[in-house]
Amino acid sequence: MKALVYTAPNEVVYRDEPDAAHAPGEVLIRVEAVGICGSDMHAYHGHDPRRKPPLILGHELAGTIVEGPGAGQRVTVNPLITCGACDYCRQGRDNLCANRTMIGMTRPGGFAEFVSTAAASVIDVPPGMDARQAALTEPAATALHAIHLAARALVRPLAEGCVLILGGGAIGMLATLLLAHRGVRDISVGEVNALRRRSLADATHARVYDPSTMSPDANAFDLVVDAVGGAATRTAAIAAVKPGGVVMHIGLADRASEIDMRKLTLAEITLIGTYTYTTADLRAAVRALHDGAFGDLTWVEERRLADGAAAFRDLHEGRAGAAKIVLRP
Repeated sequence: MKALVYTAPNEVVYRDEPDAAHAPGEVLIRVEAVGICGSDMHAYHGHDPRRKPPLILGHELAGTIVEGPGAGQRVTVNPLITCGACDYCRQGRDNLCANRTMIGMTRPGGFAEFVSTAAASVIDVPPGMDARQAALTEPAATALHAIHLAARALVRPLAEGCVLILGGGAIGMLATLLLAHRGVRDISVGEVNALRRRSLADATHARVYDPSTMSPDANAFDLVVDAVGGAATRTAAIAAVKPGGVVMHIGLADRASEIDMRKLTLAEITLIGTYTYTTADLRAAVRALHDGAFGDLTWVEERRLADGAAAFRDLHEGRAGAAKIVLRP
């Protein structure tokens, strides 16, 4: 089969790979569409020791089961393969599974014509749902899970709040669209890439600004979503949040940094870390995408999997304005 393989830092190669095979209890999926995630870029840059080359990356996918249980069904997948037996799985918090593995990390991923995964990890998609739409389930579920946790922590209803989103990539874009769908009218988004700022302005009604030339008002936002997770954005998030407000930390750009613990304490800031999504979030994201909660997705760019190396280079060099590039095998 043809696949896009991460072979070395800053290098992916489209080449022939052995056909994907599936074990008992697994399914083989013909991939129809697969998105490039920020974590794929992190691996591409050589910054993720868990993803060792040579490796087929890619975990945001949609396709059709061709072998195994449910053959013929169109699906997306939970890229986390969980044990189903630990305390977290039994609580429905399977994103925290103590024994999880992941396609595109511990086993070959979806940047290929075919991929195998656990049969328990597939999520059915409605008949007629476009593959590009279905392939956004994973990042949409990440945004949905984060916003759900934030709404639970806020003192007042989400729709009453003033929200700041740091980072206009896929998670920032999807969070902005979901917040607007849920009635939030006051949303600001900081994004350093001028092409992405234009895409955000076209796709949303948020106020979009360049963090390299301006800073948001201090103590002004009920909720701040850090979709970057860098030292600078963590500092900006704590500075911008109101006393009594919530900072939702999604991004993983940097491993550690200092934050203003004095403000966090004296102003009773709630700082929440969020990791991926539960299976329930993925199912909810499929429904939300199908029902149009995230808009028409015209901001998503499609390219051929064979052109994937150029897509990675464009993202690396800041030439891609789309918050999400989806590859088609």
